[in-house]
This record gives sequence, C-alpha cells and structure tokens, in this order.
Amino acid sequence: MRWIVWGFLLVSCSLWAQEQALPKYATEAEKAMGPPIALRKTTPPPSGPIQTPAEYDPVEGILLSYQGSSSWKSILDQMAAQITTLGNADVYVMADSASEATTILTNMTNAGAVASRVKPLVAATDSIWIRDYGPRYVYEGNCRSIIDHTYNRPRPNDDAQPFFFGNYKHHTVYEIPLVHGGGNYHLHTDGEAHATRLINNENPDLTEQEIHDLWLNYQNVDTHFYTPFPTSIDSTQHIDMWMIALADHTSLISDWPNNAGSTQDQICDSTAQSLINAGYAVTRIPAFSVGGTHYTYTNAVICNDLVLVPSYTNSTVAPHNSEALTIWQNAMPGKTIVQINCQAIVTAAGVMHCIAMHVPVHLGGQNPTAYLQTRFEGQTLQGGNTANLRWISDDDMEVMHVDLAYSVDNGPFTEIANSLPALGNHTWNIPQLNSNNVRLRVTAWDAAGLSGIDTTAPFSVAGTVCRGDAAPLNGGDGIVDQDDLLVAIGFWLSSEESVDVWPATGPNTWGDGAVDIRDLVQILDLFGSCP
Repeated sequence: MRWIVWGFLLVSCSLWAQEQALPKYATEAEKAMGPPIALRKTTPPPSGPIQTPAEYDPVEGILLSYQGSSSWKSILDQMAAQITTLGNADVYVMADSASEATTILTNMTNAGAVASRVKPLVAATDSIWIRDYGPRYVYEGNCRSIIDHTYNRPRPNDDAQPFFFGNYKHHTVYEIPLVHGGGNYHLHTDGEAHATRLINNENPDLTEQEIHDLWLNYQNVDTHFYTPFPTSIDSTQHIDMWMIALADHTSLISDWPNNAGSTQDQICDSTAQSLINAGYAVTRIPAFSVGGTHYTYTNAVICNDLVLVPSYTNSTVAPHNSEALTIWQNAMPGKTIVQINCQAIVTAAGVMHCIAMHVPVHLGGQNPTAYLQTRFEGQTLQGGNTANLRWISDDDMEVMHVDLAYSVDNGPFTEIANSLPALGNHTWNIPQLNSNNVRLRVTAWDAAGLSGIDTTAPFSVAGTVCRGDAAPLNGGDGIVDQDDLLVAIGFWLSSEESVDVWPATGPNTWGDGAVDIRDLVQILDLFGSCP
C-alpha cells in the first residue's frame, strides 16, 4: 500500500511540477514520499581510458531546462544570448512541447541569442535545476560518454533527461550506483574532485571510501570530501554554492564578511587552507546569508572565454556586486565576465550554475572519433568461436555508420561488417587462423564522408589449420584465394607445409613433400572462406 501511495504522490508531484516553479531543495510534498529513492540498474564502468573534463575546458554547448516562472525563464534567455555569442557555444534547451520549443527560440533570439545556436529539444522535465540531474560527461578514448546517477529528488522526467540526451547525441550512458545531485560536485582536469558529505547521507549503505572508488572507477577522479553547510544556511548543501574550480589546482571559495566565525565561514576557511597546503591557488569572494537566503558569487557558469556571474538587488548584498565582478576579473584574466541579475531565482536555493550543464567539445574536430570497447589485447581467442564486439563513436555533427575489420600479421584489413550504428555491438565469427598478431579496427563515418578510426593492439587467435590458407604466413587470414596461390608459387618445389596440400590423407594431414602444379590445382579447388 505504501508504494501505491508513493506512486500516486510521484505522479501528482510530476504533474504539479509542470505548472509550478520547483525549488532546488525538496518540497514538503516530495519529502512526504517517504523512503529514499531506489537506485536504477547499475552498468559496469567504462573500459577506459577515461578522463573527465572540467567546466573550464572547451565546451560545445550548455544544457538548459525551460521551467519555472517567467522571471526564471528571462534569466535563461539572457544566459542563452551570452553563451551563443561571447561564449561561442550552442544552447540545448529542454522544452515540454513543440509549441514551447517555438516560444523558446523566439524568446532567446529576442534576447540577443544566435538563432542557429539555440537548439530546443522536446523532452519533458520537472524542474529548471539541470545541473543536478543532467548528463555528466567523460571522454572514453576520444569519444564522449555519459555517467548518470539517480537524481536525489523524486522528479522522474528530470531523472530520465540524461538518457534522452544520450540518445539524441548517440552517446552511451553508464549508470553509476549513487543517489546524487550534480551541483554537489566540482572537479579539475587533472583528476582532483570535490564534494560535500551530503553524498554520504544520500547513500547510507556505502562507506565514504566506496563512494570515492565508484567515482574513481566511473570517472577516473580522486574525490575529496568536505563538511556540508548547515541546512539553515544552504538547504541543498551543495559544494557549488560556495566553491568553483577555475583551472588545474586553482579554485574560488566564498568568504563571509558579515558572518565571521560562523559554521559556514569555518568550513570555507578550512577548505581554502587545506587546498593551499596542497599547492592550490585559492581566491576568496564574499557570500551572504540574508533572511534565510544564501547569496553566492561562486555559483557561476564558465563557457569557453565567457564567465556568467550572478548579481543581486537585495540591499545587503547589492553593494558587493562590483567587488565580486572585480574579483572574478582578476581571477580569470583574458575571460569576459558578464553579470546577470539572479535575484528572482536565488530564493529557490540556487542560481546560474545550478541551472546549466556543460557539454564538452568533440575531440576530433570535424572528423569522427571511434573507440572499440572490446579489445582482447594480450588475450588468445579460439578460431571458430564467436566474440561480441562493442564500440562507441562521436562526431561534431553525427556519425552515420561504422565499419568493423580485422588484420593478421600487419596485413591488409578484412571486413567483418559494415553500415553498423554509431554505437552498438556485433557478433564476430572468429576466423580459423593461427597468429599472435591479430588486430581489430572500427571506422566511424559522418555524412560528409569524413572518418575516424580506432585500432586495437595485437592479440592472438589459435585455430584449426585451414588447408591452402597460407597468406600471410604463420596462420593465414581465414580465406583461400589468389594470395595463397602466390605463396605456393614462391615455395615452388619446396616442402612448405602450408601450401603442400596434395594429396590429403586426413583433416589436418596432407602433402607429398613438394609444392607443384597439383598443389596449385588443389588450392584453386579450396577457394573461399575457411570452414
């Protein structure tokens, strides 16, 4: 019965969310749903190599969700204008309907956005807070992949958004077994990451070390954990409300001029000192707690050479807008710092970083990239068996199809299959050959005819010897053809076993001790794939 009630509340909350401006924190209705959110299924982590890009790295675009009041949407429109011009990036905007998608394009263009760079996508969401539920990207090989967590709010449309976007971009989605809100995470390109121990409370069945190791295995990052702010100061307890990564070993951390010695001040001071001790460059910037609202200047969006920083009209905080702008300009010289008035949304416990999610650039430029996830490097496969080949690919536009092939002893590549989807799997019938130098190759193609390849290191195949298959030597290529005739001619009148195939006295026994015309005739009779 409890689950029936929970399900009813979930649907009711989702429908209500379409008409209301959901705050970043859990509403009373959501809290009434009872037990913690159940984890979705878990997928194995990426096979690697993995690198997680930071927000200060080059981005292709920024994800937004067009939810909330008109004043909130106005902030999104202003962000889109800056991102598509000064930020030199696309804006992907989640719309609940086709009519809303049209409205988004009109509103953002009227605000100054480049129309061709605004990409409304019809995908229902529950809330504006896409940082918490949107796709967290990694590079697997040279391809983008998504690491998705279970959103720590009972907002089903939000929770499904990474799968929608992964399908839209043809990017694979890995499911990490963590309940989480993405705003409670910052990382550097060098693999250092930061989160508050809110994550421990959200995953009570896991130790801190187990949480650390999950992020290590799925994202190749070393996460450091910090005490969260009291909920009386920040109801979300997310680290992005008081800290942001600016560059490798460089961070910006809040200071509390009106609350010296407070718990939040102690947390920020302690974190700043620990990072300085670890060799970081740390800049401090003011923050304020006024009337139950957490005013922060660290909750900003870095988009290529643009930084969007909040400003406020609250009488206590507004006098510090200019100071905050100067601090940002000094901390990131060479970047264009633009302030956007976020007073309308800050009372809902978040500002611009909370409502934006980064999509990193494609690493291949105009050329596709590909990565073969099943590689067999250093292994020995049995000829005649089958193997499941899995691959991913990526492009600045779209991969149209991929081809698979193999080579033996550095010889030419033989096709396995062609015109396969951008990511997927294929059953390979391993040829009957004997070689310790077999390689696989995946080739991705885009609509312009550009291609990108990934080739594995060598592995071995041990198979039953195929009569007449001698080219290349030391095992053959699984096909009896003209190349094998040339090998036979090259060993004319010798006793080379691979082409001395007449007469046959058993399934793996043949030859009369000399390669001659009768062997050529026998090879011609054997033309075709090895059984």
